[in-house]
Amino acid sequence: MSTDHPAAINPGSGPRRPNSRFLLSHPAHLFSLGFGTGLSSFAPGTVGTLFGWASYLVLNLYLTVTGWAVLIAASIIGGIWICSFTARKLGVQDPSAVVWDEIVAFWIVLLLITPASFVGQLVAFVLFRFFDAVKPPPISYFDRTVKGGLGIMLDDLVAAFCTLLVIALWRSI
Repeated sequence: MSTDHPAAINPGSGPRRPNSRFLLSHPAHLFSLGFGTGLSSFAPGTVGTLFGWASYLVLNLYLTVTGWAVLIAASIIGGIWICSFTARKLGVQDPSAVVWDEIVAFWIVLLLITPASFVGQLVAFVLFRFFDAVKPPPISYFDRTVKGGLGIMLDDLVAAFCTLLVIALWRSI
């Protein structure tokens, strides 16, 4: 049986649509589904990224750059496992409801462009959402070839890199 088939990911069942009961059934789901933002029926990735933005603004009041580095590193490493765990339980390789990858990747963008005005942060948000949704190369390569929790996290980290590259190029002009 192929590992791309939902039954191979979650034996004995087909793909599931997460709900609030699923969200609260395991701490990994709470994080991977962005504390409920991934349950949005409209553009969960965008809603998750907005949550990432809001949580960055709050956490940035308390964290130093070193604190951010530790949080982001732990969030990437832990994110690989929690995203994989939730995807397996949902029976889908990369469920749209899993938004932890967007949250962490956007934290990286915001951290590296700070200080930035609201307009600068909004431009970063739009660029990141463009790269994450459209998945131009090299993002599409990682999205197609790297599977599991690493793949879920990696394509968004590459989207963050592309966002930062565009911002850096813009600033240098």
